Amino acid sequence: MTITKERKQELVQEFKTGDDDTGSPQVQIAILTTRINSLTEHMRTHKKDYATRRGLLALVSRRRRLLDYLRKHNPQAYLDIIGRLGIRK
Repeated sequence: MTITKERKQELVQEFKTGDDDTGSPQVQIAILTTRINSLTEHMRTHKKDYATRRGLLALVSRRRRLLDYLRKHNPQAYLDIIGRLGIRK
């Protein structure tokens, strides 16, 4: 369910916007997307795990808010991040 420290560092390196960037919306969205994808796989096999479902919905809501913020403040970065992560179909 959680992501490893190494995987998180890879995501930070891939999506950072500056040298010391670890908390920009792009990095946070990438980390949340990875967590959401792993929880979605878990939910496919454990359909009645309602506690995980609640946590998954909270993560999706948090990512939605970050995406809305990014779309409002930097539309080009928004389009870039959804393309790289394949969020929108």
